[in-house]
Amino acid sequence: MYYRGWNHDNKTQKQLHKAMVCYAESSDGMHWKRPNLGLVEFEGSKDNNIILKGPGSHNFTPFKDSNPNCTANKRYKAVARGEDEGHKQLFAFQSADGIHWQFMQSEPVITEGAFDSQNLAFWDSVRKEYRCYFRDFHDGVRDIKTATSKDFINWTKPVWLEYPGAPKEHLYTNQIQPYYRAPHIFIGMPTRYIPQRGSLTEGILMTSRDGRIFHRWSEAIVRPGRNRDKWHNRSNYIWLGMVETESSLPGAGRELSIYSNERYYDGLGAKTRRYTYRIDGFVSVRAPLSGGEFVTKPLIFAGGELVINFSTSAAGSIRVEIQDAKGNPIKGFGITDSAEIYGDEIEYCVTWHDKSDLSSLTGKAVRLRFVLRDADLYSLRFR
Repeated sequence: MYYRGWNHDNKTQKQLHKAMVCYAESSDGMHWKRPNLGLVEFEGSKDNNIILKGPGSHNFTPFKDSNPNCTANKRYKAVARGEDEGHKQLFAFQSADGIHWQFMQSEPVITEGAFDSQNLAFWDSVRKEYRCYFRDFHDGVRDIKTATSKDFINWTKPVWLEYPGAPKEHLYTNQIQPYYRAPHIFIGMPTRYIPQRGSLTEGILMTSRDGRIFHRWSEAIVRPGRNRDKWHNRSNYIWLGMVETESSLPGAGRELSIYSNERYYDGLGAKTRRYTYRIDGFVSVRAPLSGGEFVTKPLIFAGGELVINFSTSAAGSIRVEIQDAKGNPIKGFGITDSAEIYGDEIEYCVTWHDKSDLSSLTGKAVRLRFVLRDADLYSLRFR
């Protein structure tokens, strides 16, 4: 975990010292320790977990580079803005271990942006390029730009993200990342900023298949609720990154943890809280007990089985029909051939008359028809 270490006066919100980058570790995503690294002096001592101060420390956002051609001394990378006159510039950083950092070069790598919010980058394993996302002002509204690079030094001219059908809203942090179970899909959890309501902030969800055009849901991921620490300016930011953690429910397996902050400016220090999703459980297609159904667009797939992530009530169910491209049921894969599926599974193999083999349909255009009763379908894939 990398986080910003700074303090403010509780009444005036005056910053008491410049921001520094702090480091923490966990083996389970729930219990954290702050190691004594002995790297950076603070208040006369190096007995602390600070890894960086000075340029870049206001919004330092590292990642582990999965580029197979990455050299060992650059295994970890980051982008961050400069200080003072350099705050309108993004600089590139490198590290061999994620703790000891240095500039990749003295000159900035991106100069078209505001950069005062969190700026992030990562290796896109599908398109074989680095992607960077950062904030700028778009017709007076805070918005998100993106650029790409093959070497992390030379970047394309930044372009605005697009959100067809979404309202014009202030977006602060973007938290865009490839979903680790389907890296061709980008998941973002940007922060919506509401200046007309005392600068309240909250996280929302968006997804993309090209990294530039996003479908954005308007509903908050986590409502502030009855926790007064969350009804404040700069609270409810969703942190970058998600990790698999063990569920606290016996036998429930693993789930996804995300992290969020609260009490940002109000109190002696900010708090971090953990929230959980079911794996793949960001959105679902849902039907009531009275029933509902949907049909996919034509798909051409590779793999021999259809696997779904779903949840039903005790009385609910899901059935699956495979159709040809024109919408006609394929013999042996009709809705009455499908097993009646019920329960709660992350990876369930669909069968028709107890058979799951779809190899005869591989490479052909098909449609999937789902008939649901009091059920949620979270994801589907062919394996």
